[in-house]
Amino acid sequence: MTIVRKARADLDLSTVDWSALKTMSDAQIEAQALAADDCPPFTDDELARATWVRPVVAADDVKAIRGRLGLSQEQFAARFGFSVETLRNYEQGHRRPTGPASVLLRVIANEPDAVTRALAR
Repeated sequence: MTIVRKARADLDLSTVDWSALKTMSDAQIEAQALAADDCPPFTDDELARATWVRPVVAADDVKAIRGRLGLSQEQFAARFGFSVETLRNYEQGHRRPTGPASVLLRVIANEPDAVTRALAR
């Protein structure tokens, strides 16, 4: 099986019909996923050998979070509501995120899709 790596920036989440997805049952979602020919399901053997790999990222290490998501400063700022100048200040060490910004970065580091969905509403 060929592994194709894509960054989250490659996904166009604006094309997802979130309201339709919310009405689907788990069985319907699974059936749709199994029908997708571009991403066959793991075999039982592959699943047994799989390991979860997630690099540890400090909440205030914006550059690492951004890099892991494959986003430019401009893309990250637009997607998550930061100014580009603020990101540059964080990344260059001129400022450190505190309070709500620090919390938001922690959530982005662990659940970027959840933040994207929440901000899209």
